Amino acid sequence: MAKPNLIVLYVANPLASVDFYSKLLGREPTVAFPTFSSFELPGGFTLGLWAQESVAPEPSVAGGRSELAFMMEGEQAVRVHYEEWRAMGLPIAQELTKMDFGPTFVALDPDGHRLRVCLYDD
Repeated sequence: MAKPNLIVLYVANPLASVDFYSKLLGREPTVAFPTFSSFELPGGFTLGLWAQESVAPEPSVAGGRSELAFMMEGEQAVRVHYEEWRAMGLPIAQELTKMDFGPTFVALDPDGHRLRVCLYDD
């Protein structure tokens, strides 16, 4: 069975998105082309950034209908990320709040992709 290990975000400005995610993830991309870059992440997962004007076939719907989640161990780690990302100037779409699954917040990347921080699922 194939193992999903790559998520691709379509971006308006690949250089700006690479800069944003390099700072956010604390690492440089492992692949870098003018229209596509990717970051290898712990656990065998890869985040790809693809220039939206070069995506083929062209997507039929714009973004904003999904989230890239960063799961943390412990409520304090969620709060620390909230403060760090606010200090970095990330737009906050959902302030730090408590939901059924614990503390969480949502920030936005330069293309409006939703970045949720929450607790690991138990």
